[in-house]
Amino acid sequence: MAHHGSLLTCMLFTLLAPLALEGGLSEETSTCCSLTVPRREWGATASACSQKLNQPVRYVIVSHTAGSSCNSPASCQQQARNVQHYHMRERKWCDVAYNFLIGEDGLVYEGRGWNIKGDHTGYIWNPMSIGITFMGNYMERVPPARALRAAQNLLACGVAQGALIPQYEVKGHRDVQQTLSPGDQLYAIIQKWPHYRE
Repeated sequence: MAHHGSLLTCMLFTLLAPLALEGGLSEETSTCCSLTVPRREWGATASACSQKLNQPVRYVIVSHTAGSSCNSPASCQQQARNVQHYHMRERKWCDVAYNFLIGEDGLVYEGRGWNIKGDHTGYIWNPMSIGITFMGNYMERVPPARALRAAQNLLACGVAQGALIPQYEVKGHRDVQQTLSPGDQLYAIIQKWPHYRE
């Protein structure tokens, strides 16, 4: 697991993300991106998805699963598998719907990743956005600070590797669809993020 020095480096890089493409901050980039748990490590079922996203992407849609939360790597790996199982077996989708899932353990779990179109926000938004979801229900409570940092670090990673434009826009799931997602408490937080646009 990443140690505190790596987290501090990554948090600093988050602030410097707009300079990433000019400054060549490769060490910081790899540190930020290393906080993502690859599919093989959380035991993902093989994906049947093939439709690519055109990069760099402009929009990021933030949602919540509205289900169980998790606060340890073991419980978050299980929860990611539960979400994927529901999407593939019950919804008949080609994979877990989201590009990335955020755990309350402070780690990011790779879903479809940066390159594959998600099934998180409907046919208009899916082809032009990255969908990140917080695992839990955030109507009445806020995610812990480490989960919010993980999401910010993920976005910095996306800019650094050219998957997101430096001027990307964050939207809440409810901004673009009729839904309570990402929950009242999380929605109030992301509205204060510098890249948020209604």
